[in-house]
Order: sequence, then C-alpha cells, then structure tokens
Amino acid sequence: MNHLVKAYLKFLLHSKSEHGIHSPFVFDLVTKCFYDNSHYSEYTTLKNYRKALLENQNTIEVTDFGAGSRVFKSNTRYISAIAKNAGISPKNAQLLFRVAHYFQSETILEIGTSLGLATSALALGSKKSKITSLEGCSNTLNIAKTQLEKFNLDSVQLIPTEFSNYLNTEGRQQHWKLIYFDGNHSKKATIAYFEVLLSTATNDSVWIFDDIHWSKDMEEAWKIIQNHPKITVTIDTFQWGMVFFRKEQKKEHFIINPNRSIRSHLFKKIRL
Repeated sequence: MNHLVKAYLKFLLHSKSEHGIHSPFVFDLVTKCFYDNSHYSEYTTLKNYRKALLENQNTIEVTDFGAGSRVFKSNTRYISAIAKNAGISPKNAQLLFRVAHYFQSETILEIGTSLGLATSALALGSKKSKITSLEGCSNTLNIAKTQLEKFNLDSVQLIPTEFSNYLNTEGRQQHWKLIYFDGNHSKKATIAYFEVLLSTATNDSVWIFDDIHWSKDMEEAWKIIQNHPKITVTIDTFQWGMVFFRKEQKKEHFIINPNRSIRSHLFKKIRL
C-alpha cells in the first residue's frame, strides 16, 4: 500500500485537467468523455448490477492465475467481498461506460471478466459492439454469466480460458478496436499480452491497461508500453493507462486526472 500512496501523490503532483492540452484529440476526449457530467440512465443499471453482487452472500472457490491478492487469504471467497474489494469501482465503471460510449468501438476485448462489473459498463456503453470477455476462473465466470443474463446484456461472448491460450490463437486473428486489460497484473504477463496483440491494432484502436501503478513491476511495464515505437499517445489516469496508435499525431504522454475534484476513491478500494 505504501507504494500506491507514493505513486498517487506523485500522480497528483504531475496530473493536469483539460488546461494546457494542445492535442485536439486528447482535449476532446477529456472534455467530452472524462468530464461528461450527463446523468445517463445506464448508470442505474450499473448500480443495480453491483448491488445484486454486494447482496450475494454465497461463496465460491476462486482460481487465481494472476498476481495474487492483497486482500484475500483464502481462495474461498464471498461473492459480495469480491465485488466490494476486487471489482471496478463505481466511479471507474461510469468512466469506462463513457469511454465505450464515446468511441463506439465495433469490437471489444476484455481480458479478465471476474464478476462482470466492468463487462457490464462496456456492454451498456457500446450496445452495438461485439464484446468478447476472457476469464480463467470458471466459478467467477458463471456468476458473471448469470448477472449479464439477468440484466439482458446479451452482446457479450464469455470465454473460459487461460488468457495466453486464447490470445496466441483466436485473439491475434482479429482487429480489436478496444481492449481492456484487467486480468494479470504482472509485468511479464502484461508485456506478453501487449506484444502478442500488437498485430491486431489499427490506427483507431484504444487500449486500456488497468492498475498501471499497482506495483513497481506494473509501472515498469507501463513505461515499456509508453516507449514502444508503435504507440503515439498515452494517457495516465492513475488507475488506467490508455494507449493510442494514431499515426497522424506526434508522440506525447499525458498525465490526466479524470475527476475534476482532486479527491480520489482509490483508497476506498484495494485491488485483488
């Protein structure tokens, strides 16, 4: 946790709002998406989706293929606790909804379904998209499947798989317009997924890496991604690293606070 505190303080020191952003593309993204204060009706669905999970006192056995948990000492976990401690926060779920709504990407890949909290945001934000979501733990995937069906979010194809197995076969054969990386928060895995999917990127692709400051290893992975020659624009929102491949733009890195207020919900949520 000390690492996260120090990283967040550094982020606050260097982050900007829309002021001083000279890229029209990034300025529009920040002002029309990040700072969009519209009260979307889908926010109620996101709230109810989360509420149903928080009220679920059943337990499941979780198979963890990632970097491990800072919260849970056992693989037997309450569904409510997973939703509270490991899922995307309500504020970031709304932001992810707005990002999906803003870009309206035809094809979306989510690496790490978990209970489907972020999945529901993607599905609600871009209702005409074809969404593929990967999850290695069959028990959490079953909960997500039930939840998505309950809320009539039928645009999502859920695939039970170890991420590398899918990405090295079917995954690299598609041109994903938006990819949300939220599965294995380790440097080795993050770079491996990044490299295997590079061939699928187009000029309009949007990639979002979750928890880029989760550890020193993840920060190192983020720096490698930022410096890759195919990447032109990156945005550090602290929780996420957003990556763009726009050849018409010069290489620039932005550190942007997606909330107009400096207050953060980060310390109310400890990642799985």
